Amino acid sequence: MDGNTIYDTHFNGNEWFVIGVTVIAFAFIWLLPRTFSSVQTAFNMLIGIAFGLVIDHTLNVPPFDLYDLGDQTKYEIFDMMSYIMYAPFGYWFIYWYKRLRMYDLLIIPYILLWVGIALGLEWMAVKVGVFHYKHGYQLIYSFPVYLFLMSTHLVMYRTAFAQHRWERPS
Repeated sequence: MDGNTIYDTHFNGNEWFVIGVTVIAFAFIWLLPRTFSSVQTAFNMLIGIAFGLVIDHTLNVPPFDLYDLGDQTKYEIFDMMSYIMYAPFGYWFIYWYKRLRMYDLLIIPYILLWVGIALGLEWMAVKVGVFHYKHGYQLIYSFPVYLFLMSTHLVMYRTAFAQHRWERPS
């Protein structure tokens, strides 16, 4: 489909959803005890943004073109600002992994729990008009995407911040 589909022309539910989710998620980061260094915090937040950008710019542009983001097919300034919403979720995913000591076999249900959280947030985002599915795309198709992203994030975090990497040689 060429052209620009306009879904909405007002500042309303989809923008407020992005603002609300972002503010609430960052507020909890600010309120709860700090457990990460500034490098770890930046790493986890940037992973959230980077994964959001890469996946959205893979799935919502041709040849796939499976959904639109925001008020219209064309990108608007607010659409780019919405990627900030992904930052705290990268942080929270690793925060609770460390805080709850989710090691060994507990990793599997932990990742599945976060996939469920991501699917729930995406479902709400669809309902308020942040995402507009096209070409038969359905929420369940996001399951393997989130499963891959969260598993990759955890592997990257564990590799980058493995204890032995930061020890000085004797």
